[in-house]
Amino acid sequence: MTSESMADRVLALDLEIREYPILRDEIRKRMRAEMFRRGVIREEVFEEEVRRKAELTQRREGLHDPGSPELDEVWELRCSRVREMLTDFYFAHNLPHSIFHSIVADALGERNKKNLILNFNPETAPWDMLFAQADEFESGDEASRKLTEHHLKEIIVVLTKGMLSDQLGFVGLARQHLQMDDIKEVSHRRIGRGKVGGKVAGLVLARRVLQTPSPDDPFDIGARVRIPESWFLAADVHYEYLEQNNLFAGVNLKYRELDRIREAYDEIRARYEDSTLPESLVKHLDELLDKAGEAPLLVRSSSLLEDNFGSSFAGKYATHLCPNQGSRSERLAQLCSAVRRIYASGLNPDVMAYRKQMGLLDYDERMGVLIQKVEGTVWRDHLFPLISGVAMSHSPYCWNPQLDRRAGMLRLVWGLGSRAVNRVGRDFPRVVALSHPCLQPDRAQRNPTRYSQRFVDTVDLRNNSAATLPVERLVAHDYPALRSIASVWDGTELHAIDTPDPRIPPSDYVVTFDSLVRDDRFIQLMRAILRKLERAWRHPVDIAFSAEVLPGPQPDYRVSLLQCRPQAEVFGALLVPLPDGVPAESVVFSARDTICRGRVPAIRYAVFVDPERYSQLDTLEQRKRVARTIGRINRRLEGSTFILVGPGRWASTDPELGVPVSFADIYKADAIVEVPMSARDEEPEESFGTHFFQDLIESQIYPVAVHPESGDRFDLDFFRASPNALPGLLPEEAGQAEVVRVIDVPASTGGRVIDLTMAEGGPQAVVARLVPAS
Repeated sequence: MTSESMADRVLALDLEIREYPILRDEIRKRMRAEMFRRGVIREEVFEEEVRRKAELTQRREGLHDPGSPELDEVWELRCSRVREMLTDFYFAHNLPHSIFHSIVADALGERNKKNLILNFNPETAPWDMLFAQADEFESGDEASRKLTEHHLKEIIVVLTKGMLSDQLGFVGLARQHLQMDDIKEVSHRRIGRGKVGGKVAGLVLARRVLQTPSPDDPFDIGARVRIPESWFLAADVHYEYLEQNNLFAGVNLKYRELDRIREAYDEIRARYEDSTLPESLVKHLDELLDKAGEAPLLVRSSSLLEDNFGSSFAGKYATHLCPNQGSRSERLAQLCSAVRRIYASGLNPDVMAYRKQMGLLDYDERMGVLIQKVEGTVWRDHLFPLISGVAMSHSPYCWNPQLDRRAGMLRLVWGLGSRAVNRVGRDFPRVVALSHPCLQPDRAQRNPTRYSQRFVDTVDLRNNSAATLPVERLVAHDYPALRSIASVWDGTELHAIDTPDPRIPPSDYVVTFDSLVRDDRFIQLMRAILRKLERAWRHPVDIAFSAEVLPGPQPDYRVSLLQCRPQAEVFGALLVPLPDGVPAESVVFSARDTICRGRVPAIRYAVFVDPERYSQLDTLEQRKRVARTIGRINRRLEGSTFILVGPGRWASTDPELGVPVSFADIYKADAIVEVPMSARDEEPEESFGTHFFQDLIESQIYPVAVHPESGDRFDLDFFRASPNALPGLLPEEAGQAEVVRVIDVPASTGGRVIDLTMAEGGPQAVVARLVPAS
């Protein structure tokens, strides 16, 4: 070791000792005792060197005069300083740093046994000191633990704010529920020194809550719930990455106009792709692969703002699947690329629009990263869970008066859970009201094969990629737990699977989860999880999860928790009566069902995407062009009251099924109305439980679905015959006027406006009518 690096070690040791001002003398006394005990130097030799060097300092100061010696107290202070310097020098040169940490821990422990109080400020103390102090408090007898309980809580709060999240709503919950073992587990699995972000924080808290027994638990919930093996990149690593690659310029992009952000984002994303991660981080990720083996990994965002009360950022940041197959270098490159993409997603236009809408634009938003093993079993070279989904402790939608919102709701899919949270393809997850699990929405009862899951998301292990396969490619009579997920369609009705039958063709299987939702063990487990988490959060929660069937005479279930956050509360909870005696000619649209209750008065603009014209568009680019036009209208009408009315599924990932807008395109609207693409088209999928639904609720945008083929009313003539104000509002978008219509309601109706009212109960739940402007 060079003299320069050794000098650095001595300096570092001195700085560490300075962090313990009350124990400084005691720590150095123990350091000298350890040196003498180990034979590093004899005590008399050490003290003689102290005397000689103290005299040397006198001569350097011109004070060495035998006729006029220093005062005793000055001489003792001089010797004390030399003794400190020599103690640090000999210790740093001869003994490992781990011995120093042991000495500090022992010194802290003995002091606390005497005092049972904190003799330092936890907010400014080094974390090693906090962990050592907490260990001492926890190792005491029952009486001392009771006396130090409040000190331990303070340490947990300080470490929570520094390591997990500083959002006060979360910190208050952590103080009540977290234990030092939880903090230590995070520290053990954390790469970096900063906070690990909201998603990780929610998981850590949920695990502790579910693992802690309560008299109210109907059974041992903790034994049937687990968290996938996980690792965390702290947010300070993100800053190190930005600095190394000179990427800080993109951070202030948030203050630019949304159109400019859109224009710049592709270039920013490319710069992130071409960047390199810090060498120390790459080394840690390489070591992570040793622990993970070749298990597929899910790389997920965990920003400091994510999954908080009132701002979930649901689906805003990226999630990337690493199949983690192939050579070691290929696997490491795949993992590094996924981390870079997570970092880049923090600047995407949807994030910026959401932060602006939520009043969070000025927050220093740093990105943590959560890396999890993918749960599931291998079937035909594909790995995927038997059951995935989302669950809400308070159901956002009751399609039948028998249902109890407070019992909660599930959205279930076979395979990876992306199909439970995204509006994808012509797919429909199984929606389960936990108060009445077998009571499905009317349309699913009328046509169970049409309104079912048709594709499965998997990890293709052979091709080292994510995959989406038709159900019939994976389903088979010998698939494990087939009875739990599927039923057989005989052309007229569904039948439960009693025994596997190789004669049944794959096309006759329908993913229904009928057997699963009839199993009280599964339903009771999901109810118990949601109730326990809701009590702890003191607020409705929503979770993402996967589940497996445990073998046995009576199959049981184990749930893997993937996410837990406060549920977006359905706004407009106050009862709003529907208007009486509404003339039929003044009704613009009406519907029998609603998710929200409330009212949007004085709607000036109705933005209408014509279903027929939209369905006639030939290319994907033409349909994306419609989405961009909607985004520009959204920004142009900011400050006005307006609704969006369009075909199929707003924000669908498949442009054939609806306008592929993002949150940044619609966040200023007051309501989103979905109508069928055509008279023959299936009803738009209700969005509750998806990321899109979370966006609407948090932004207080009312979701409305109108189904004319089921008896709802929609005045198509009003939307098609009214003058189109688009060319006047946005001349550059005049070419889209055949497909997109902007109706200036007062100008088109002699001064009237649209009044939209939503209420539960009665033959109608939604009425949008023309009324005189007040």
